[in-house]
Amino acid sequence: MRTNVVIITGASDGIGAELARQLAQESGGKLSLVLAARSKDKLAHVAQQCRNLGSKVLVRPTDVGQEADCRALIDETIAQYGRIDTLVNNAGMSAHAMLSDVRDMAWYEQLMRINLWGSAWCTHAALPYLKASRGRIVAVSSLAGLVGVPGRTAYSATKFAMTGFFEALRMELAEHGVSVTIAYPGVVATEIRYRGFNAQGQAAGKSGLDERGAMPVEECARLIRVGMQRRERDIVMSFKGKLGRWLKLLAPALVDKLARAALNKQSSAH
Repeated sequence: MRTNVVIITGASDGIGAELARQLAQESGGKLSLVLAARSKDKLAHVAQQCRNLGSKVLVRPTDVGQEADCRALIDETIAQYGRIDTLVNNAGMSAHAMLSDVRDMAWYEQLMRINLWGSAWCTHAALPYLKASRGRIVAVSSLAGLVGVPGRTAYSATKFAMTGFFEALRMELAEHGVSVTIAYPGVVATEIRYRGFNAQGQAAGKSGLDERGAMPVEECARLIRVGMQRRERDIVMSFKGKLGRWLKLLAPALVDKLARAALNKQSSAH
């Protein structure tokens, strides 16, 4: 019985961990998971949950900001399982800072290494195996990768870059039967923003966004799981996100005005 081999980066908590659990839950034992993230202890905990649900699990501590780690992740997957059916590029870092408050932009470069290059390196290394299996690539971008958000110059830049990379790749891979699904979560109830960079390039310790109405991580993971199984092009998760995408084309100045109003509202609340 052939099992489905799925790699998930950023799998130690949040969306990645929940996606792993949901896939394990529904697989009926026909799943081999490869879980990658920096935290070995957290990965081990998620891995045990997935094993308890009947899946095989390979844990691979990985810093996607390092090319060697990304390529080693793919090499170890092939050594263990011999194939790759799905690559979920979920690992990422958040950031919230007004450009005028930033003194040293070195952390902008680091953010790009994590959010764009980590996905690009993993995907490049996995490409021959995904072509062989006519597999799936999933890129977890953000609504900030569709519409620029004030206070998110660094983050939006990395996510716009991700969107462009994977949209172009989708066309390159169409003839090979490999699907590319890009997910655009909005505000999701995870810890990512609290660990994200502030203007000094340090962990912010708080969110710069309005958390009211944040999507439960279980729902976000479900939408990604269903979307990748259906080989959907894009997963825009909320009505607000879908509306913003169309308004940007039809009334871009209105989108700017709404974004500035939201920023001012948040500033007065802090």
